[in-house]
Amino acid sequence: MTTQFDSKHNDTTPAAHEDQPATGLSRGAWLGVAALVIVIFVVIVSGILTRARDARELRRETMAAAVPTVRVIHPTPAGLSSEILLPGNTQAYVDTPIYSRTDGYLKTWYFDIGARVRKGQLMAEIETPELDQQLQVAEADLKSAQANLDLANTTSNRYQNLLKTNSVSKQETDVAVSDAAAKKAAVDASMANVRRLQQLQSFEKVYAPFDGIVTARNTDIGALIAAGGASTPRELFHMAAIGKIRVYVAVPEIYAPSIRNGGQATLTLDEYPGREFIGTIVRNSSAIDQASRTLNVEVDIDNKSGELLPGSYVFVHFKVPEHSQGLTLPSNTLLFRSAGLQVGVVRDGRAHLVPVTISHDGGATVEIGSGLQPDDAVILDPPDSLAEGERVEVSTTTSTAPGKEMHQ
Repeated sequence: MTTQFDSKHNDTTPAAHEDQPATGLSRGAWLGVAALVIVIFVVIVSGILTRARDARELRRETMAAAVPTVRVIHPTPAGLSSEILLPGNTQAYVDTPIYSRTDGYLKTWYFDIGARVRKGQLMAEIETPELDQQLQVAEADLKSAQANLDLANTTSNRYQNLLKTNSVSKQETDVAVSDAAAKKAAVDASMANVRRLQQLQSFEKVYAPFDGIVTARNTDIGALIAAGGASTPRELFHMAAIGKIRVYVAVPEIYAPSIRNGGQATLTLDEYPGREFIGTIVRNSSAIDQASRTLNVEVDIDNKSGELLPGSYVFVHFKVPEHSQGLTLPSNTLLFRSAGLQVGVVRDGRAHLVPVTISHDGGATVEIGSGLQPDDAVILDPPDSLAEGERVEVSTTTSTAPGKEMHQ
């Protein structure tokens, strides 16, 4: 039985192996999978490399954009003009508001704006009915006081004559003399009051205080005139004497020693192109204003023709001593910071902040007293954010002098 089982088993085993399907991938399938994996790997690596290259390019461009591009200029060894130009405003030599000294109503006026008047000319008349009545009362009081004084003087003289014959007592005589003295004082007071009212009455007529022109008229016929006191007085006219014009100029402290009284100054105005008006330095404040660090200087100009008008904006030209030739720069190279006056200088591709001093200010151009060399590349229009040691790129076009450029 054992033999039969083995026989049967041996007979059926090959047949069973022949009927089972293959369980592994073929060689071609394995090659396809490997190729797919390689392609995926290549795509991934290529993407990573591309992103890394883009990141490096972006970082390089960002760093390049962060470096500011600046224009530079080299200091020019040239002297500045021996003349300084400063702004000023013209003022009338005398400028006065005209008020009334008495109360009343404006009766009439004789001059309007722009009229030229002479000293002492009648400009307006004021009606003062209340003042007229007060004057009449004061004059009546004066007459009464004078009558009382006459009687007191007569009585005093009689008592003094009677005292010689002992017809009256000394006491009675002294009383009469004292009464006459009191009456005399009352007369003096009444006379002073009359003179005061007469003086006020004389102000009914408003006269020009000097030769000039009327620049404003602020009243009209029938207007109530208040002299002041409890109310604010109202200006009737405004007058200006323009035969001579004053100009006050704030001269920077550095030029203060060059300003001398009696020296000449030239005025130019935009409304008179090509013309010059010669003035004289008549006085200065002899003190530097601590707020502005300037010297207040007055220049007077004859203006008999009346061409110069008060309030005009003018340019005043002052002569100053010649300065030694130095390095000049345009004003738009200066940096005003808490550390003091500085300029930006490019050295080895980096900006350096160099302190400088100004020996002569010419407005658009300044003369540098110390701090620079002729070969220094000074930054034009430096940004406020410019820092010491900051990397900068110099523009391919640089200026060598104000208004002149050359290509590197």
